Amino acid sequence: MALIQAFKGAVSGTLADQWKDFFTVPQGVQPTAALFPAVLAATNAGRGVNTDSSTSVITNGSKIVVPEGYGLLTFEDGAITGFASQPGGYIWNSDDINSQSVFVGDGLIESVVRQSWERFKFGGRPTSQQLALFVCLKELPNNRFGTQSQIYWDDAYLNTQVGAVTRGSYTLRIVDPLVFAREFVPARYLQALATFDFTDPSNPAGAQIFSEVVASLAAAFSAYLNDPNKGNRITQIQRDSVGFAECLAQVVEDNYRWLSTRGLSIAKVALVAIDYDENTRELISTIQRADALQGARGNANLQASVAAGLEAAGEVGGAAGIVGIGVASNSVGLSNLQQQPTQPSEPPSLDSELLTRLRTLKGAFEEGLITQQDYDAARAKMLGT
Repeated sequence: MALIQAFKGAVSGTLADQWKDFFTVPQGVQPTAALFPAVLAATNAGRGVNTDSSTSVITNGSKIVVPEGYGLLTFEDGAITGFASQPGGYIWNSDDINSQSVFVGDGLIESVVRQSWERFKFGGRPTSQQLALFVCLKELPNNRFGTQSQIYWDDAYLNTQVGAVTRGSYTLRIVDPLVFAREFVPARYLQALATFDFTDPSNPAGAQIFSEVVASLAAAFSAYLNDPNKGNRITQIQRDSVGFAECLAQVVEDNYRWLSTRGLSIAKVALVAIDYDENTRELISTIQRADALQGARGNANLQASVAAGLEAAGEVGGAAGIVGIGVASNSVGLSNLQQQPTQPSEPPSLDSELLTRLRTLKGAFEEGLITQQDYDAARAKMLGT
């Protein structure tokens, strides 16, 4: 093959002086651009090897600079003939016998690409002219999604089916440039006729990715919210961009095999909004109220409410008013809250309502909510003694 590494690292001032014309990433390239043609950084008064200055066309002796975060792909007749992701400078020379591999560098990308190369077996002795394209190895941002109607999933915490309209964005990462270029990118982009951008509305491949992500959202919500390790809380999902992305990426891989057929993966997901349907909103509100009244906090709140009611009743009707509020509070579970001891059996002549009132009065006294005097007076009045 023909990629000879001339130096490693970023472009230096010395290089700028020595290489008057070289191919590199275009200035001002959009952060959402995934695959695009290499361009000449200078013309050197027409003395460069590529004298016609054609975009992305390289010949023997062409110099190429690969910046950090990008990979270099060379093509001939639509077939990939070389790849490099190690930042630095390269010289294209098809006659050099010292360049034995298309893989330059020893990073993670090279180990992944090596497997793809064995599958596709590109290469061979190139002709005099090649195309040089750059592939972005960074996260590709601003891939927005939104559902036009409710999606539904089973929620372990709410113990029911949940419906919502949601919107947000995700970042993509090209993890296998060879698979991405060969299996997924349309031909016009491989011929250096346009920039491949997932956010471009006219890009059919980007539109397909969008549709598959939206189709996977319901299953991803279900996977995340039914995973005990993630807390089973819907409030957590909007703060966990990586955790939800892992669930979404796994669902996408299970359904569409992005890694093996497209060389793509979802890196992060930002959920901007989750708009629940009416039934779900009512259920969440009910559960939130129930959560607030559980345990010590709920017991303290109810005790405070009863005490306030007894105080107000006492101001209005004395002991009789206190007995009235005691009976009412018993109907909402005060007797359970107070955990009163079992009362001795009353005479059979007493009806059940009177028994309930007496027990409530006794419980209020034992909890210290009324005085001995108030208790004696109210009990005597109820018994008619």
